[in-house]
Amino acid sequence: MNRKFIPVEEAFREWEKNPEFRAAYDALEDEFALAGALIKARGEADMTQEQVAQAMGTTQAVVARLESGRSMPSTRTLERFAKATGTRLRISFEPEKPATGPAHR
Repeated sequence: MNRKFIPVEEAFREWEKNPEFRAAYDALEDEFALAGALIKARGEADMTQEQVAQAMGTTQAVVARLESGRSMPSTRTLERFAKATGTRLRISFEPEKPATGPAHR
């Protein structure tokens, strides 16, 4: 049988076996988690990006960049964001996920 398309789940299972892909995927997971937390804090504060920016003393474009997940802000910036949204910044260290794959069994 000749398929034109490979289901995304099947492609992901293959890509996941590649250590470089896995490392990049895991790194992005952290960035997206931070972006999601920023967006959630702003949403729960019922604020627009512009309102958060004003409270932080910056521009809406800066808040948009923070929420995009494309950069890693300083803890000082995160503290300012937290104060602006009426939240508290908490940073924690967690154990790394165990490596998976044939080399780690």
